[in-house]
Amino acid sequence: VHFPDVERVEWLNKVLVQAWPYFGTIMEKTFKEVVEPKIRAKNVHLKTCTFTKIHFGEKCPRINGIKAYTKEIDRRQVILDLQICYVGDCEIHMDISKFNLGVKGIQLYGTLRVILEPLLTDPPFIGAVTLFFMQKPHLEINWAGMSNLLDIPGINIMSDSLIQDLIAARLVLPNRVTVPLKKNMNIAHLRFPIPHGVIRVHLLEAENLVQKDSFLGAIRGKSDPYALLRVGTVQYRSKTVSRDLNPIWNETFEFVVHELPGQDLEVDLYDEDPDKDDFMGSLLISLVDVMNDRTVDEWFPLSKTTSGHLHLKLEWLSLVNDQENLHEDKKGLSTAILIVYLDSAFNLPKNHFEYSNGECGAKKIKNNKYLKKMEREPSSFVLLTVGNKTQKSKTCNFSKDPMWGQAFTFFVHSAHSQSLHVEIKDKDRDSALGTSVVCLSHLLKDPNMTLDQRFQLDHSSSDSFIKMKLVLRALNVEEPDPQRVKAGVSALKQGPVRVVEKGGNQQKFGSPPNPEVSKAPHVSKDSAALESLLKKDSRDNLDTNDSSAAPVPSETVAGINEAELEQNPEHRPSSALHTRAAAAPTLPVVQELRLAPSVASLGSLPSSCFELSSSNLDLHNGSEMPLGEIQLTVRYASVRQSLVVLVNGCRNLVPSSNRGVDPYVRIYLLPDRRWASRKKTSVKKKTLNPQYDEKFEFFESLEDVKKRTLDVAVKNSRPFISQERKELGKVRIDLSQEDLIKGFAQW
Repeated sequence: VHFPDVERVEWLNKVLVQAWPYFGTIMEKTFKEVVEPKIRAKNVHLKTCTFTKIHFGEKCPRINGIKAYTKEIDRRQVILDLQICYVGDCEIHMDISKFNLGVKGIQLYGTLRVILEPLLTDPPFIGAVTLFFMQKPHLEINWAGMSNLLDIPGINIMSDSLIQDLIAARLVLPNRVTVPLKKNMNIAHLRFPIPHGVIRVHLLEAENLVQKDSFLGAIRGKSDPYALLRVGTVQYRSKTVSRDLNPIWNETFEFVVHELPGQDLEVDLYDEDPDKDDFMGSLLISLVDVMNDRTVDEWFPLSKTTSGHLHLKLEWLSLVNDQENLHEDKKGLSTAILIVYLDSAFNLPKNHFEYSNGECGAKKIKNNKYLKKMEREPSSFVLLTVGNKTQKSKTCNFSKDPMWGQAFTFFVHSAHSQSLHVEIKDKDRDSALGTSVVCLSHLLKDPNMTLDQRFQLDHSSSDSFIKMKLVLRALNVEEPDPQRVKAGVSALKQGPVRVVEKGGNQQKFGSPPNPEVSKAPHVSKDSAALESLLKKDSRDNLDTNDSSAAPVPSETVAGINEAELEQNPEHRPSSALHTRAAAAPTLPVVQELRLAPSVASLGSLPSSCFELSSSNLDLHNGSEMPLGEIQLTVRYASVRQSLVVLVNGCRNLVPSSNRGVDPYVRIYLLPDRRWASRKKTSVKKKTLNPQYDEKFEFFESLEDVKKRTLDVAVKNSRPFISQERKELGKVRIDLSQEDLIKGFAQW
């Protein structure tokens, strides 16, 4: 797993700090001269609206990092992801007929994508700039004046979420803001590009979920799990499986993917309760990886929880201009996607009486107030329906020629028989201002499966039209390339050098680079089991502070011989390591510990290798030997204000007994050694090369994290009364020395 190459741009933040007062002056002028007249024109009651104070404060937005994409994309564009953080002290107050309303502080966190395209050969060299948030940004507002009421608990969540929805309607995918920089630039295809594809998610089952239901705080009951699946702003909820910690759903969901790289599949599991649903774990999957692998069918470990795995089958469907793929699916799954670019309408009637029943005009209505309302231009919105799904456009106020400029997507099951129903309505009245029905079979007559035209409106004026562009694309499941090395979700199970163990357990591990033994510090403990094996007087150095030494119950398994290293590995050609699997003869444990660098730990330089080392292991040759390696990925997520530690896996662990080991990893963020704050992976049975791929988060500020040390230990889950050594190795990472915003992934 590679975290993006996020670059810190302190120079840009310094420019923002210098320019902020001037930006504030421009915005104050804009509020007085542009925004205030627009608010007054909206409604009779807003005619007295006046901004009494506009101050944008001293604190300006910060850009915590920028990720630039140049390789994975079209050569005529540049994509930038900006991690924006704004904790502002702005104050804006306005009076509306004796009422004072205002804002005195805003907090905003989010990732803003900026697309510069097309790149040109003449000034200004960039045709247009497109802006949008990848996900809904996190927003908090401190209200002032009479709007203080909105700060009341309960109401404040509602008011903030309403504003988040307003932002989402304009600035969160699939919505975009496109600003042309060159004159006469056609930006329609930039504002509404055809989506990258569709992800079909088969939510199959889960296992070993955490128990959340309790009775009188003591007796644990079984949970009632359900899943929330999310891509961008689209969210689906699965059915709830009652009283089951190993639920089976067998449900299918489909999502349109508008932007790659950038969009992820998020899955959250909850336990349904009458009061508040309990969180049971989550999962984040990069859709770029799924697109590359085409089909992924795997068990995924859940993060932010102590146990649980989720079984998903993911299929990437590309959009093709091929009518042969449009046959109806027998399972009821989608076979195509319809993209509707809703542009504008012309000559809408002021009201439905203009065209209903001829003479039955407004004569019958005697109320003058209502007559005035009837005479003004309509405030219209559009309802678009395909099958049982209806989507609603924004409302254009007081215009008979409204301009919507929005895009909508619909899943299509049968292009030959389904239709698009369009209805234009006035927000002040229930009546329709016009309707239109377009059969999707008309699109099949065009070789590009596209219609871009004005459509005559029915039940409307004779010269009323709506302008739309309709694009139909078939969904195509491509077969994965068997020759391709998995680069995505399954990438961590790469480069298989298989070690066949006695007892049938097979392990994969990645081929390591060239070896060198690292002089790692003494961090781990020794145990009575090794004492007896080594026939030496070793001190028992168990750390009494280590509360993780609490027993971890596990099933005892009769002695399965672990794969041991081949004798004299240094005499073997290194290329053989990468090409063939070796069935290794068994050596005594002592001899294995005494061998020079182990086969797969050969080759990591001390600077890039976290080697698990053992203290006080008094070996016959007097030198310290590594006890294996652990692969960790660490970075600081600015938006979530958390340190993210991904435990990928271990390799070449040294067994503590001939019974085999059941390794797990525990993590502390020192100096905090409280049992409640420790993190622990699942236990992997009978393996020296466990693969975890489990993520943990420590919610601390970046400044605080920089002063801390990451304490990672690999332990053996052994029976309570066992004499085996519990700790297999340990490493400490000083976080003050690392660039955590950029992150690092190392063995």
